[in-house]
Amino acid sequence: MKIIAFGASTSKKSINKALAQFTATLVPGAEIEVLDLRDYDLPIFSTDLEQEIGLPPAARAFFDKIGSAEGVIVSFAEHNGSYSAAYKNLFDWASRIDQKVYQDKPAVFLSTSPGPGGAGSVLASAKGSAGFFGADLRAAVSVPSFHDVFDAATGHITEKDALKDLTAAAEALALQEVA
Repeated sequence: MKIIAFGASTSKKSINKALAQFTATLVPGAEIEVLDLRDYDLPIFSTDLEQEIGLPPAARAFFDKIGSAEGVIVSFAEHNGSYSAAYKNLFDWASRIDQKVYQDKPAVFLSTSPGPGGAGSVLASAKGSAGFFGADLRAAVSVPSFHDVFDAATGHITEKDALKDLTAAAEALALQEVA
């Protein structure tokens, strides 16, 4: 199963990217590709700009990466209670190709933060709109206090409850629906 995983942040040391990457390793038999949102540099979306320049190649490249996957893992960074500007902009451009940016792929949505909230506000927003944007949401997990539960040396979650929740989410992603 090919998994696309990414943190919805452009931070070089993104804890959300680390969480998405780690969770992808929990998907049984997964072939993992980790995206870096810094590779999708785009001008700020507006319909005026879209009419002027058309669809930027980076938006098509991102959309095609999602399309190439059999599953998607996204860990949302929370900026002032919402999506990071970089992710929202990339998502807005990609949605001009097709509103179903996630292309009906099985998905796991995650979030984390250094504090006890675990970026729960942005995760709630993402969960609420998942179906509208073509995500077959299989699980959603918030991991609070990231630096207390993640071993940077090994790249692993060490706290047993968080690990249990992430493992269950990864397994749910791999399940094939029975018709």
